[in-house]
Amino acid sequence: MSQITRRIALLFCFTLSLGVLSNTTQAQTLTVLHNFSGGGDGAYPLAGLTMDRAGNLYGTTANGGAYNVGVVFRLSRAGSSWVLKPLYTFTGGADGGYPYSGVVIGPDGGLYGTTNSGGVRNQGTVYRLVPSPAVCHAVTCPWEETVIHSFPSGGDDGSFPEDYGNLVFDHAGNIYGTTELGGFGGGGAVFELSPSNGGWTESVIWHFVTQTGYDPFSGLIFDSSGNLYGTTTAASGAGNYGVVYQLSPSDSGWTENVLSYIGHPAGAPSGGVVVDGQGDVFGAASCFSGGVDPGEVFELTPSNGGWAFNVLHTFSGSGTGPCDSPTLDAAGNVYGTSSGTGSNSLGEVYKLTPSNGGWSYSSVSFAGSNGAFPEGSVIFDAAGNMYGTAAGGGSGPCESNGNTGCGVIWMITP
Repeated sequence: MSQITRRIALLFCFTLSLGVLSNTTQAQTLTVLHNFSGGGDGAYPLAGLTMDRAGNLYGTTANGGAYNVGVVFRLSRAGSSWVLKPLYTFTGGADGGYPYSGVVIGPDGGLYGTTNSGGVRNQGTVYRLVPSPAVCHAVTCPWEETVIHSFPSGGDDGSFPEDYGNLVFDHAGNIYGTTELGGFGGGGAVFELSPSNGGWTESVIWHFVTQTGYDPFSGLIFDSSGNLYGTTTAASGAGNYGVVYQLSPSDSGWTENVLSYIGHPAGAPSGGVVVDGQGDVFGAASCFSGGVDPGEVFELTPSNGGWAFNVLHTFSGSGTGPCDSPTLDAAGNVYGTSSGTGSNSLGEVYKLTPSNGGWSYSSVSFAGSNGAFPEGSVIFDAAGNMYGTAAGGGSGPCESNGNTGCGVIWMITP
């Protein structure tokens, strides 16, 4: 049994029932765009999706493919249907394996992402995918992969780029990301990859230590001033389950500012955060509570030289809560997924709307046949349609403590 199968099995243990689709908000339609089969198209999409200007969707699966260590795919409209094309199948060797995080589109139009293992020392990779320059007339023409960084075994730059750690580019084309372990002190690191003479030069801009948070599972985001934000899943001190941090650049390097320690009942934030136009920071926890505490969606606002922690919504039930970062729309609504809550304890897509000084909660619950256990963030197209993945469920033949499916790609229309 692979570690992904064990993870889905753990989520399945919290399942209460397999009811029909439950919608506690205004009429919305959830449509399955693709059921993963566990074969060449992949299995268990843990991360969210990325959309290009043409409306094509890109993502990863943590398993499946010829070597069962993951696939990068593209999902495109074909008339009234959607067609999935595997772009690259990992081998688990030097090219990497188990892409837990998603992909982002770089300034050159290539797809960039990380794998949790593989590489020269089996500690993970950063990779780039581009269409093959060779003439290919087949629909299934694969893309070419280049490993732009292979992590050493517990070296200065860390190891094991983790689940919700999507890469981010700055305006100069440099790439930033996190590793869960390694680095000085062993608590993980923030790395930078800079284009250099046709290749990439790696440097570490921050090492995590126990006092101010360690073991980051999330990626990073920039604000308009060039500061980086992220979370860690752990921190020293009684009752601390991680931190929300800010890294600020200066001529002498980067400086960390802990915005908030996260304690009970929020649990450890595995996903990242988002920042709105006013500088408020939004996040969610927790994916790793084991159902003991389904977690919260929270907001951090600047206050008297510090940051005020506000709970927007507390999830109920016996399932695991949000795994990845929330998404904001232009109206200030907050969207995301919660992995094991909802009316069927198979996960839900939530929406939080500002209302009379508070927040109004609504959700769409998964039912198993249309997906289960969503972990990734959501995205929108220009028409307001929402897209995401569910790590289990659907009609695929994957099994773990029962037939939970191999996962799906879904769309919710307004």
